[in-house]
Amino acid sequence: MQANRITLIYVLMMTLVVVASNILVQYPLPWTLFGINLGDILTFGAFSYPVAFLVTDLTNRQFGPRVARKVVIAGFAVAVLFSFAVASPRIAIASGSAFLFGQLLDISVFNTLRRQSWWRAPLVGSLFGSALDTLIFFSLAFAPAFAIFGPNEPFAIENAPILGVFAVETQRWVSWALTDFGVKLLMGLVMLLPYGALMSTLRPMPGVEKAAA
Repeated sequence: MQANRITLIYVLMMTLVVVASNILVQYPLPWTLFGINLGDILTFGAFSYPVAFLVTDLTNRQFGPRVARKVVIAGFAVAVLFSFAVASPRIAIASGSAFLFGQLLDISVFNTLRRQSWWRAPLVGSLFGSALDTLIFFSLAFAPAFAIFGPNEPFAIENAPILGVFAVETQRWVSWALTDFGVKLLMGLVMLLPYGALMSTLRPMPGVEKAAA
């Protein structure tokens, strides 16, 4: 009974993170830093979405990959429904696809490394998951080649200096993707802090590590 209650909390947390990120990814940063227009390279969603990997990794640690996949799928289903209500269909499709495949890859990598150093499984899992997530999301959401899913966003496909500093120009969404992945890597390191702090509280359930081996 307690396990079901905790699992429900993980599902609700996952849903909140993804829905919030779907909204925030539509808002570029409005500031300038060292002469760089941050709106050309970064959106607010880059800072909120990596929390989803923390939720997945904590679920995997405590209950194993089977329950973690259930949480991801449940969070995916609910989040997609909310996303269609608060974001464009194309953003919802891109977000849902990226979320599902990125999180499932994270679970697989985490499970492979779970017996190694405590930090290795969550860090490497989020690294691979974030890379796949970024590739899928920004391609489906903004690349003109995927306009079948919805109209292109004019600001996203306008040419701008790569990362806001290089002489070579490309469509803004490419710089968003590169910077987003960089922020996810940084946030992956930051997320090790709450993960490490919760390790002693959220211990693996009996038989989890043996079953996941």
